Parts: sequence; structure tokens; C-alpha cells
Amino acid sequence: MQRKSEQDQKQQQQRVQQQQQQQEQKQQRQEKAQRESEQDKNELRARQQQQRVEQKQQQQEQKQQRQEKAQRESEQDQKEFRARQQQQQERIERRSEQLDERRAQQQDRQEQIQRQRLSKQQQQLRIKEQQQRVELYRQHLEQQERLHEQHIQALQRQNRIAQYRFQRQYRERLRQQQLSLRNDRFDYDNDPYFYTPSTYRYNRGGRYYETNRYGARTLRQAVNYGYEEGFHAGKADRDDRWRSNYKDSNAYRDANYGYRGYYVNRTDYNHYFREGFRRGYEDGFNSRSQYGRLADGNPSMMDNILSQILNFQDLRR
Repeated sequence: MQRKSEQDQKQQQQRVQQQQQQQEQKQQRQEKAQRESEQDKNELRARQQQQRVEQKQQQQEQKQQRQEKAQRESEQDQKEFRARQQQQQERIERRSEQLDERRAQQQDRQEQIQRQRLSKQQQQLRIKEQQQRVELYRQHLEQQERLHEQHIQALQRQNRIAQYRFQRQYRERLRQQQLSLRNDRFDYDNDPYFYTPSTYRYNRGGRYYETNRYGARTLRQAVNYGYEEGFHAGKADRDDRWRSNYKDSNAYRDANYGYRGYYVNRTDYNHYFREGFRRGYEDGFNSRSQYGRLADGNPSMMDNILSQILNFQDLRR
């Protein structure tokens, strides 16, 4: 019994020792884990600190790079701005020189024209021709009144409503033009047409004619008036579903709208009016803009077509 008791006591001591040993080992592991955890935290804080330092350095470097880039761009912008200013100044100077040159040329031309002013005898000859043209034109308008009325009645019988309306409006405008001529008091002595020499030459029917800028302006008006009237006449035939025939229009045969008997012969005015009328009629009838354009519903001929029709030659060159 005693031996058994000793063995139990011995085993008890061994278990106690084992427990103590296990506790010590557990404590050692805990202490080791704590030390490792603190070390990890220290290392983490060190890395974070290092990262913040590196990040701050990187931000400073980027900021410095941006500042240097902005400075370079600013210097480049200033350089380009100065270059543009210099170019603009040079353009202004060139334009100023060109304007001065043009003014000098215009002044020279005006002085030349003044030196070439027509003599009193030539002026009186022009005035006489002008007065004859005006008187003949007044007589012509009175004779045309009956023909206009006959043509309008024929349109009414044909039930061409749109063309009938256009021709009535055209006749009314001619009547107003005729009344204006009756009441006109022309100042022959002060009109520059009569003392300004010819500056343009044009070809009609194989023959050359000369005129000054006042006659040239009248012929331009003839083409433009013709185009406008032709456009409305062509549109009227299209609205009436009538066949295309610009020569059938009394406005084309008359070709006097806008003419007041001044500056050019009526035959010249009629010729260029019809040149414009034919092209305007084609555009109006075909609803297109080959020869002109519409602006707020008002047709007008293109400048390049107008120049081709008149083909003026400047005698001053």
C-alpha cells in the first residue's frame, strides 16, 4: 500500500510539473507573440512614415515640375503673343500703305479725269442727244400703252391667272415711270455725266461703244431689272402650268422698265434688260438659282454673271 501511495504521489508531482511547464511555454509563446506584434507595428509605422515622406517628396517634385512647366508655357505664350503682335502690326502697316497707295491712285485718277473733262461744246452735244432721247422715249411709252392692254386681255382669255397678274403689275410700274418722266426737271448743267469722259468700252452686236461710269451703272441696272422681272415672269408661267417661252412675255418685248431715257440709248438698255430677263425667266420657271439668288424673296443676279454679260473694258488702264 505504501509503495502504491508513493507512486501516486510521484505521478501527481509529474502532472504538476507538466502543467507548470505548459504554462511557462504558453507564457513564453504569448510574450513572443506580443514582441512580434509590437515589432510588426513598429515596422508598419516605419513603412508608413517612409511612405509619407516619399509621397511628400513626390508631391513636391510634381509641384515643382508643374511650376516649371507653367513657367515654360507662360514664356512660350508671351513669345507667341509678341510674335502675333508683331505680325498684326506689320499687317496694319501693310494695309495702311496699301490704303495710302489706293488713295493716291484714286486721287491721280480723279485729277486725270478732271484734266480730261469734256469741253463745253462736247457737253452741249451730250445734252442735246439726251434731250432727244428723253422726248423719243416719252412718245414710245405712249405708243406701248395700247399694246400692253391687248396683251393683258389675251392673257385673261387664256386663263393665265399668274401671268395676267404679273403683266398688270408690270404695266402699272411703267405708268408710274411715265408719270415720273412727265414731271421730271433734269439739271443738265450740274449732272457729272455730261462733262465726264468715257471710261468704259463694251461690245454689243459686234460693235464697240463707250460710256462713263454713269452710263455703265445704268446698263448694270438694266441687267438687274431684267433678271428680276424675268424671274417673276418665269415663275408665273410655271404657276399657270404654261409652256416655257420667255419671248412670249410682253415685259421681255418691251424691256423698258427702269429706263428713264438718261445716259444710254434705249436700244442698249433694251438689249441688256433682255439679257437679264432671259436668265431670270429660266431661273424662275425652273425654280433654281443658276444665274442669281433670292434674298428675302427678292431675286438678284450674281455679280460674276453680271460682269460676264456686260464685259466692260476699263479705258483708263
